[in-house]
Amino acid sequence: MSDPAAVDNKGRMPGAILFMCGMNAIRSPMAEALARATLPKGVYINSAGVRKGDPDPFVGAVLAEVGLAPPTRQPQTLEELEDDFFDLIVTLAPEAHHQALELTRANAVEVVYWPTPDPTATTGTREQILGAYREVREHLARLIESRIATRAKA
Repeated sequence: MSDPAAVDNKGRMPGAILFMCGMNAIRSPMAEALARATLPKGVYINSAGVRKGDPDPFVGAVLAEVGLAPPTRQPQTLEELEDDFFDLIVTLAPEAHHQALELTRANAVEVVYWPTPDPTATTGTREQILGAYREVREHLARLIESRIATRAKA
């Protein structure tokens, strides 16, 4: 089982972090934007999905509420990443976790799973849907702060 503190066994801040979800459209780009705003500038941060998705406008809306912009590039899969060396892979959906474990089986890469709900399962008014996206944003912000950013301050 991976260390929930999301640092290597010497307690150091990872130098390169990948956030992964199903389609790189909601959870992983949101985590990427939050991590870029929270972690030291020298940490390389990227995101990818198991499958390719389309940008989700609600992600931009809830990030804008906290003064952030979503990544400007199109959603990408692992195969499309330009750099593929990471110290830490944070998976946000079961399918992403299984693929990350499979791909890193022979590598010294730490893979941690942060179960994160898919806000697209929410129905109702626009405000109710935005509420689900806000909950995901806040969930990810708390995890990034408590499990990764605290190492930068230590």
